[in-house]
Amino acid sequence: MISKQPPSPQSGQSQVQTLHSALDYPAPGGLLDETRDADGALKPGWDYLLGAVRDLGPEVMRNREEKARRILRDDGATYNIYGKPGSASGSWELDPVPYIISSDDWSQIETGLQERSELFNLILRDLYGPRTLIRHGALPPEALFNHGGFLRACQGVQLPGDHELIMHAVDMVRRPDGSMCILSDRTQAPSGSGYVLENRTVMSRVFPSLYRDSHVHRIASFYQRLRHKLTSLSPSGDLPRVALLTPGAQNETYFEHAYLANYLGFPLVQSGDLVVRNGFLWMKSLDGLKRVDVLLRRVDDVYCDPVELRPDSQLGVPGLLEIVRSGRVVVCNPLGSGALENAILLKYLPGIATLLLGRDLRLDTVKTFWAGDEADLAHITRNIDKLIIKHAWRGSGENSAFGGDLNEEQRTALLARIHHSPFDYVAQEKLDKPYTPAFNGYNLEPRPTLLRTFAVATDSSYTVLPGGLTRIGTSTNGQLISMQEGSPSKDTWVIASEPEREVTTEASIDSLRLAQESPVDSLPSRVVENLYWMGRYAERAEASMRLLRTVFVMLNGEDRITPDATRILLETVSQITYTLPGFTAATPEQLANPEEELLEIISDGNRVGSVRSTINSLLLAADESKELLSTDTIRVINDLQDALDNLDADLSGGLASAPEEALDPLVTSLAGLAGLTQESMIRGVGWRFMDMGKRIERSLQTIATVRGLLSEACGETEQATLLTAMLTSMEALITYRRRGRQQRGLELGADLVLLDRTNPRSLLFQMERLQEHLAELPNAEPLAGELDEENRCLLEAMTTLQLTRVPHLLQVAGKRRPEVETLMTQLAGLLREFSRFISDKHFDHRSGPKQLFTNTRSGS
Repeated sequence: MISKQPPSPQSGQSQVQTLHSALDYPAPGGLLDETRDADGALKPGWDYLLGAVRDLGPEVMRNREEKARRILRDDGATYNIYGKPGSASGSWELDPVPYIISSDDWSQIETGLQERSELFNLILRDLYGPRTLIRHGALPPEALFNHGGFLRACQGVQLPGDHELIMHAVDMVRRPDGSMCILSDRTQAPSGSGYVLENRTVMSRVFPSLYRDSHVHRIASFYQRLRHKLTSLSPSGDLPRVALLTPGAQNETYFEHAYLANYLGFPLVQSGDLVVRNGFLWMKSLDGLKRVDVLLRRVDDVYCDPVELRPDSQLGVPGLLEIVRSGRVVVCNPLGSGALENAILLKYLPGIATLLLGRDLRLDTVKTFWAGDEADLAHITRNIDKLIIKHAWRGSGENSAFGGDLNEEQRTALLARIHHSPFDYVAQEKLDKPYTPAFNGYNLEPRPTLLRTFAVATDSSYTVLPGGLTRIGTSTNGQLISMQEGSPSKDTWVIASEPEREVTTEASIDSLRLAQESPVDSLPSRVVENLYWMGRYAERAEASMRLLRTVFVMLNGEDRITPDATRILLETVSQITYTLPGFTAATPEQLANPEEELLEIISDGNRVGSVRSTINSLLLAADESKELLSTDTIRVINDLQDALDNLDADLSGGLASAPEEALDPLVTSLAGLAGLTQESMIRGVGWRFMDMGKRIERSLQTIATVRGLLSEACGETEQATLLTAMLTSMEALITYRRRGRQQRGLELGADLVLLDRTNPRSLLFQMERLQEHLAELPNAEPLAGELDEENRCLLEAMTTLQLTRVPHLLQVAGKRRPEVETLMTQLAGLLREFSRFISDKHFDHRSGPKQLFTNTRSGS
């Protein structure tokens, strides 16, 4: 085993030699090594790659690896790891040493995978059609009808053309004789192809010369063929609308869903974005309902229709299966294709291949035993310590287990379950995974390796992705490879024997034609709603932090502020953050020692209205609209997440250690986000709603600040303090001082934040921008020139504000300024009504119909 220790410092040429030798990769003794043939010589492709890595040296490799991590982070590449406290979303891990497959080797793999996809396509058509496999005894009926992935409701459903199975993924390992052996098939919603594309993009940027000189097969044509195939399946003819259905931002591979939707040019939709009406599937958009012709799904079969399949599903579309039967929408892969993930099929696959293809398969499948067969059950019982035990249905929730890793009690309990439900379990021989080199930060070490690759149906057969998603173990010791356990990935390089020529395929030409001819798809209203709230939360967080920074500076400043000014400032903090009652019900002692409450307002993520809670809501809204955000925007959002993660450490010193500086990175990131949305986003409907959210929230924050700081009449000293706080938090203090050479005082300050059209933070400025947006929204023109409700609210608010006379507004009665309180309350009410009308008109909040009965028996 190669040492993980860094090389010891030396000088001159000897140091260079030591660094280079640290990246030598000798054959790992006693392990199955992918890099060498039977004679111990490096295989074609590996010799050049390992030589290039050795020449780069550890320091350069570390720098390249760090660059890869930055690119992945900037792209927002994540894999959500369930059940990991404090980290719902994990960064995608990419090892900088690719996995190499020679062109000759790949040719055999590719042919075998095409053959396997053809076979599985025939099996799928048969299982939901004539079932000749069962009639001829090639598959026991119990193996099919007892399996949770077989859906009787999908009987007779057939896609147009020769292919039922559109996408097919297989996991495979190399055996000691050099051949590939298939471990499992993925047919419901095969994941990983988007990560393949991301890995390739990153590696070609980080190692451009190595990538170019290695003559790596390009993979773009695979995705072009996928797009072409999906559009060709449309039952409506020209210019079809294809949508990608995702379970949502909490799904483990959500990044991939958004990434593929962007790359393929399809809208990314969730269940709430779709509705079945008048016998068709529609997408809810701001422009109304848009017909969907083809649905590329990333939702498992049983969750796709709560009416006919699983009644408790929130991920599917009620009535979807009925219109699939009618042929008015095509779902890929077809509903019911989870039956092909039945591990029992692998036992009978050789006989099925002989029956359907008339020959043996070129690629072997792992030896599989089914407990439903008496002879196999006896074999499993005798040899459980040498076998991997699996539930036949992946959706069972039961993990596979290697009998040799179990103690006697665990093996006995497992055998009891097998004998109780023998039809539900299979056992497979344990295949040792081969090892490939991985970079550990100092040198190369062997890691166990598993390859997943993909095939997509074409007009005549299947096209196999020239590469795939290679996954490796987290260490040399052990064979466990699991993305949920943090296993890294590798880019897979299929090495051509000569430089690959750029070929423009018919698929790519058709793809470009569709891209040019297709109208711009309307956005799902859910996405627009999340952009709207993204704008609101961003502005709410920024306004809260600007006032908090101002308060911190004043509380810790050399000029002590009076108790009355302190009380008013702290009460205003509670009001604009909505963390009520907070300081509005504080005792004199709490007002004199506000540290605990202020720190909670910033960092308590469980407290609605806190800075952390608001930014978390912003990040969630950004996740839900990720497919519309640019790379730079995602990078700024990642910066925001990093600053939020460091917040507790930055606040550890409390009020005594300049807490305002802990907020600076967050405010800077939010300012960067605001700048990007203003300067880099196309002025489409998505941008308009994001900016509307921002303008509404800024208006409400301005109103709350003015009401909090100006409603109470104080002494001259207190009033100067409160005015300074208001102008500082609203970025207007410098303008106030410049204009104050002619006029200075409360009137000038109020005029700046309420009525100054040249001030981008004034209340009137926000209302005028909202009026501009309203005129450009879909259905903006009411019938017969009559004002709709949102225009009425906004016009009343603008008119009321413009009719205001600042001297009259600031008149004092007793110890209050009643006109300030009255006007601010009225404007806040109108703007909230305006927001409600916008939401009701453009965003959909209705829940779909649900299945009336609760029986969830499989296949019912």
